[in-house]
Amino acid sequence: MAEYMKGINPAIIKWARERSGYTLEEVADSLNKDAETISNWESGSSAPTYAQLEKLADKFKRPVALFFFPEVPEEPDLVNQLALRSSEIEELSPNIRLLLRHAAVRQVSLMELNMGVNPVETRIFRDLHAQLDDSVAELANQARKYLEISVETQASWSNPKEALEIWRDRIQDKGIFVFKDAFQDDFVDGFSLVHDQFPVIYLNNSRPHVRQIFSLFHELAHLLLGENGITRGVKIGGEKIERFCNRFAAEFLVPSSDYSAQTDQSTHSGTD
Repeated sequence: MAEYMKGINPAIIKWARERSGYTLEEVADSLNKDAETISNWESGSSAPTYAQLEKLADKFKRPVALFFFPEVPEEPDLVNQLALRSSEIEELSPNIRLLLRHAAVRQVSLMELNMGVNPVETRIFRDLHAQLDDSVAELANQARKYLEISVETQASWSNPKEALEIWRDRIQDKGIFVFKDAFQDDFVDGFSLVHDQFPVIYLNNSRPHVRQIFSLFHELAHLLLGENGITRGVKIGGEKIERFCNRFAAEFLVPSSDYSAQTDQSTHSGTD
């Protein structure tokens, strides 16, 4: 008969499950148990076997040793730092929550590799600061000048894939680290985490290149606002901060002044 483990901290089982975004029922199903059994493990009234603990650790993507810690570890609650309603937070998949943790780990790694100082001298997140009542057109114009790519240069690129790589490289040249991953979640296009030296943007590379480009600039706006952000593909409108970031991305990629000039030119050509 399998021996139930002693010394497990039940509070950490609950903490790890909640941080991973799983319900009691989801964990129970994966272990072929009922929800009451998992609840009992979390309350400490019973305990899993070592084999069951390994399955929990694998599902939560945590080391087995963590569950024997005397206290719940100090770890930033990145999910609740996003500009989302509580109902939207509940909808975030476990994989997105895991990627947020990976992003935070990458920030720590970047700090260690670079002795705590961003290797780029001109940093857009340091030199440009946004407020929600700022003119989106003016902010987008300042950002374009900072990135040193004109509308004419942008128009010369052959396809969205090329455009994405150029924009990504240019933003990284200005101090923001951009990573791509398969999110396994069609409801999230990207996210960003602020940092005083190593802000990061993550893009869902399962999405079309055009969508990734929009997400890149949506998240850039979040970083200029000094806020962690997330681009949800099904989200239209939403909170003020999300509307601001959407407007910034649209204005940056298709400046209203340039669009108006082209429209006027087309109108005049049609009346000649």
